[in-house]
Amino acid sequence: MEMQVEFPGGKRVNSTYNGFTVKTDQPKSEGGDASAPEPYDLFLSSIGTCAGVYIVYFCESRNISTEDITITLRFERNEKTHLMEKIAIDIHLPPDFPDKYRKAVIRAAKMCTVKRNLIHPPEILVKANGEG
Repeated sequence: MEMQVEFPGGKRVNSTYNGFTVKTDQPKSEGGDASAPEPYDLFLSSIGTCAGVYIVYFCESRNISTEDITITLRFERNEKTHLMEKIAIDIHLPPDFPDKYRKAVIRAAKMCTVKRNLIHPPEILVKANGEG
């Protein structure tokens, strides 16, 4: 597996993988054009959307509509390190969501692959032209 990362100008950095290009930029306060989300925003979004996919799979397998289900992510950031210390995923279920599946849909969201990679992080190697 391989992903390409390119620098199209300014503070923009884009990645291309599996036929899709994901664009990023920095806010104007950081010298960017604010033309796309920051990479860290995409990281946080990947947690929420990954949990959402698992909810979709869960609901589809039980013929439950996802139309009125939403998710909110809340963050607690360390002011010194600027790293997240806590990310809370709140699933908002409609009143007619079957009671017998409320705990199970939470378990489904917890199966998110992005979340599981944070719990068991991969080794990340950084090299330049084979050195490093």
